[in-house]
Amino acid sequence: MANASLVSPPSTPTYRYLEPSRFWSIRQGFPRRLAALIITIALIVPLTIWAIVSYAKLVPPIFLPTPTAVIQAGIEMFTQNDLLLDVIVSCGRVLAGFVAAAVVGVPMGIAMGTFYSMNSLFTPFVGTVRYMPVTAFVPLIVIWVGLGEESKILIITLGVVLYNAIMVADAVKFIPSEMINVAYTLGANRREVLFKVIIPATFPSVLDTLRVNISGAWNYLVIAELVAAQSGLGYRIIQAQRYLQTDKVLFCILLIGLIGLAIDSGLKWLSTVLTPWADQARH
Repeated sequence: MANASLVSPPSTPTYRYLEPSRFWSIRQGFPRRLAALIITIALIVPLTIWAIVSYAKLVPPIFLPTPTAVIQAGIEMFTQNDLLLDVIVSCGRVLAGFVAAAVVGVPMGIAMGTFYSMNSLFTPFVGTVRYMPVTAFVPLIVIWVGLGEESKILIITLGVVLYNAIMVADAVKFIPSEMINVAYTLGANRREVLFKVIIPATFPSVLDTLRVNISGAWNYLVIAELVAAQSGLGYRIIQAQRYLQTDKVLFCILLIGLIGLAIDSGLKWLSTVLTPWADQARH
């Protein structure tokens, strides 16, 4: 009892508050003006470096032509080489191959993520084949389907389809089990759980998967147009590369990037329209 007065009272816990930060805030919104400024800087800085290095001739033009030379090459290709037709042909090939990959890959992914039996059936095949380079299959594809458009579309499809399946399967597996159990408790059968719970819950992730993997379709376009192509952006890149026309190569690459940016923006808008309940911050 004599030592009771020596016992110090319990200390009050101290709380550390984070200082507000507009630039480093974690998913708490971001000012549009600041976002536009950062985007502008991200675009201007590399273009400025390119202009300085090329116009000052710090690098030979055969390795890095000037922006003016690239634009002039693009105008020449549109007016004299019918580049617009190449754009249409390449977009058609990418669209056909990507739609085929989506038609096959998305249902496969949903089946793999939903049913253990389908996961056991497809996982050994998908897990093995996806590490095999598509370029190694090009000679076989030519033998199987010939040198026509079918071979080019098949190359793009094979390059994307398994990644669609894997990413969709992972999205299905992240659906909380409680959501499925509640559906069973309310009297739903397996078909209703699949079509009224799993597919609607996975749909936003499916759109994200397609938006990410369509870039892979454009990457495989150049490989596809190696197969006896007479038109297309990949064909133009290969032809310009043979004659060391770096300005035409860069213009075609930049054009593919602009087309991809337009497609990405379109898919973002589509995702906003079709899945307004989803968290759009991830876009």
